[in-house]
Amino acid sequence: MVVMSDFWSGRRVLVTGGSGFLGRVVVRRLHESGADVVAPRQAEFDLTDPGQADAAVAGARADLVIHLAARVGGIGYNQAEPATLYTANLLMGTYVIEAARHHDVDKTVLVGTVCSYPKFTPVPFAEHSLWDGYPEETNAPYGIAKKAHLIHAQVNAAQYGQRFAYLIPTNLFGPGDKFHPSVSHVIPALIKKCVDAVEAGRDKVEVWGTGRASREYLYVDDAAEGIILAAEHAEGTQPINLGTDHEITILETAERIAALVGFEGDLVWDPTQPDGQPRRRVDASRAEQELGWRAQMPFDEGLRRTIEWYRAHRDEANRAPS
Repeated sequence: MVVMSDFWSGRRVLVTGGSGFLGRVVVRRLHESGADVVAPRQAEFDLTDPGQADAAVAGARADLVIHLAARVGGIGYNQAEPATLYTANLLMGTYVIEAARHHDVDKTVLVGTVCSYPKFTPVPFAEHSLWDGYPEETNAPYGIAKKAHLIHAQVNAAQYGQRFAYLIPTNLFGPGDKFHPSVSHVIPALIKKCVDAVEAGRDKVEVWGTGRASREYLYVDDAAEGIILAAEHAEGTQPINLGTDHEITILETAERIAALVGFEGDLVWDPTQPDGQPRRRVDASRAEQELGWRAQMPFDEGLRRTIEWYRAHRDEANRAPS
């Protein structure tokens, strides 16, 4: 469903990370809604540099900034490069927020992460639980960097009157996701393993962890719609969850993907590898009440579309991160 509103007609929007997995969908939706979108690539501006972040915002002359640029990856990447994840994400958000303030941007939309929630959060995760404990250890550097942006937004709103929206989507998936093993999350990693196994005639696929941990997956187009609605309607600096209210174990996720791909061999679990956070499901009632937003994509249909995209765009999907 395309977000249609006169609000966007002719409005100039800077989207950082606009060429990324989520960013491309947000940019497309904004264009469809009549916005004038500026989406510079990483090669043009290094947002971890304060001068370049300022130049990106100044040059865009935007009414709104939607900050999606991020360093992200799965558990393996989080373990391998925790310092990079922390510093890169912290600095990008910090400098974009300050540049938006200095150049009188009307509103800045920030996207946090479900990784920010405490390791043992009552399910479903409600926004008021965000500060009730430390995040799951493999996710903590990324999650804490993103939580810092929320504090930055809150203090700038209080002291300077700067306007924000802050969204917390649960685990995203969909066409255009990253499938390279160094950065892939659970769904693209499992799709790649199962497709490769079918094509190679292998009878087993190795999967990290026990399979007992649960996740809640949000289709990328649904997330994009929530972000655009928040840019238009959300007021204040209270975080807003985006989720589906559908929790599924990683074991069930793997079995569902294997069936859709046509892999009939064995899933071999490696319990020496981490499960990550034990459970994830968010309470998205605030998004429905304040934005009129609800996720639309059925999980199996989203998986089918993602698998089809992977098979049709293998070189792009498997490209190593730059």
